[in-house]
Amino acid sequence: MEILNVQKLCKTYGQGEAQVDALKQVTFTLEKGQFAAVVGESGSGKSTLLHCIGALDTPTSGNIRIDGQDLFAMKEEQRTIFRRRNIGFVFQSFQLVPELDVEQNLIFPLLLDYKRPDPARVEELLDVLGLTERRHHLPGQLSGGQQQRAAIGRALITRPKLILADEPTGNLDSKNSREVIGLLTQASRRYRQTILMITHNPALTTAVDRVFQVRDGVLQELGG
Repeated sequence: MEILNVQKLCKTYGQGEAQVDALKQVTFTLEKGQFAAVVGESGSGKSTLLHCIGALDTPTSGNIRIDGQDLFAMKEEQRTIFRRRNIGFVFQSFQLVPELDVEQNLIFPLLLDYKRPDPARVEELLDVLGLTERRHHLPGQLSGGQQQRAAIGRALITRPKLILADEPTGNLDSKNSREVIGLLTQASRRYRQTILMITHNPALTTAVDRVFQVRDGVLQELGG
């Protein structure tokens, strides 16, 4: 089952001599349950790609479909609701709400959508994340690895069609980096969660199903 379909995606910044083609005719698809990584140096276009797929930025041309829905054929308000319900984000900087504890951060996306959390689902995620005993701790009382695990749980809680992970290990040491990649891998296997991760570290791609490289805005698949 195809979850993500990107066709001839282009993103251009500036005009004339200042024009920069950040993405050039990017085309690829992801199936349900696949864990894919995009590697590339800083400035290669990988973050721009993630931001366009997540509807955080608007492409210059091309087409993005998530679960068959044309992302940029929607009106802005419709696209915002679709993104909240169908795309989960994991950021390098965690972006947890500092005033909320782990459990409250976990269920926050559901509350934004006026949905009642399923207690069994919350308990299961806290257990998978290894955060059951930290459920009432604030982000400032957690290690970096624990904060990122909470952020992954927040992305999983809505059962999104797609999770976008933006350098999820960028602020972590090697041990916590391995644990976070292991957790993302488990999510793709246990919940058949489709995940697209960008990273500058090729060593973190050994467990993923597919590896892409972006260089000067051009996407190339390296295998898996």
